[in-house]
Amino acid sequence: MKPAANLSLLWQELPYLDRFEAAAKAGFAAVEVLFPYDVAVKETQRACLTHGLDLILINAPPPNYTGGPRGFAAMPELVARFRADMIRVYRYAEALNVKFVHVMAGDGSGTAATDTFISNLIWASAAAPKGIALTIEPLNPVAMPGYFLNDYQLAQDIIHAVDQANVGLQYDSYHAQMIHGDAVKVFEKCHENICHVQIGDAPDRSAPDIVSGSGQVDFAALFKTMKACDYAGWVSGEYHPGPVTENSLDWMKLL
Repeated sequence: MKPAANLSLLWQELPYLDRFEAAAKAGFAAVEVLFPYDVAVKETQRACLTHGLDLILINAPPPNYTGGPRGFAAMPELVARFRADMIRVYRYAEALNVKFVHVMAGDGSGTAATDTFISNLIWASAAAPKGIALTIEPLNPVAMPGYFLNDYQLAQDIIHAVDQANVGLQYDSYHAQMIHGDAVKVFEKCHENICHVQIGDAPDRSAPDIVSGSGQVDFAALFKTMKACDYAGWVSGEYHPGPVTENSLDWMKLL
């Protein structure tokens, strides 16, 4: 398994472009940036090249700063906007050589939302440039109340309905623990569809504590299970690290 750093959460004490150097010095070969759209593509591109980093994941669609929805792939009334925004996202992803694009469902419930999400994912998978895979990620209702994709079984059902090789499950230990109460069992159940992993402890997305085990997620057991399931992809630290990010990186030793 390969460690990656989520630069939207780690090294927040540094300016955005300085976080790439910090990640490289800490031993990471890859990073993710949830919403890179406010920074010129060339600046993020240059930061990755300068420090020998791959940018492996971004979120879609770009954030809405006018009080609009935070993702809307499951909203029937916004299908046209979703497709237009995804074209923009793909331009960023290609320029930055991104491996995964996390498609955010947005708020919603019921059959119409499910059908919309499935049809949008089928369209987006066909429109995706070569080499770019799409992920979907359940988000827990405490952190994201009203969010449509709030259950791992629902995510599995949608992936099976979409049935496209370039659409997979993004697993997050924090959300899995908050939603289902056992992040390890969630990974065991869903591992065949998982293409990308993010880690953080519950209940507050804190750093993985592999020494005292003071959080809710048993990371030693989780990493053991991931290896037993032959997961060989990226494991990205997406958590609130505390005042010094470097002091939160012991989990890398377990991969």
